[in-house]
Amino acid sequence: MKTAFRFGAAALVAALATPAVRAQEPPKPGPEHELLKKMEGDWDLVMKFGGGESKGTVKYKMELGGLWLAGSLESELFGTKFQGKSLDTYDAAKKKYIGVWADSMGTQPLLMEGTYDKEKKELTMIGDGPGMDGKPTKYKSVSTMPNDDTINFTMYIGDGKEPAFTIVYTRKKK
Repeated sequence: MKTAFRFGAAALVAALATPAVRAQEPPKPGPEHELLKKMEGDWDLVMKFGGGESKGTVKYKMELGGLWLAGSLESELFGTKFQGKSLDTYDAAKKKYIGVWADSMGTQPLLMEGTYDKEKKELTMIGDGPGMDGKPTKYKSVSTMPNDDTINFTMYIGDGKEPAFTIVYTRKKK
């Protein structure tokens, strides 16, 4: 009797849940994801900070059903190997771009969100992440894309009016 009851209860749950699952379509990439898709590929980068300079590479690829741009960065920073991972998408509910950054210099991610200005070809993101002292800090990034093969990235930290660092990304020629 218990087995029949369990089977009946499981069948009822499955029958009730199935239409709800079928009714909810998975999200599909929208026109805003096309901006991210343009960044797919291999890039060289030059980072400038406090009088110093570092060169490296980054590979971008659309993943997770074309909804997320995944990036993998490698360079040298302060004489040691530096790695970073990024995930970027467009949240249609918020009507904002969303970014997550994690790197080999810390264990806390940087979370950002922002908007794209089509006329300026500029993506501006703001968010919170760990500061150099480990305490929560405000961040602002501005990425200008003058053409399909160049990204000029500027990062402001805290209340800084001057950039903490800049990065110029140049698409590698095939």
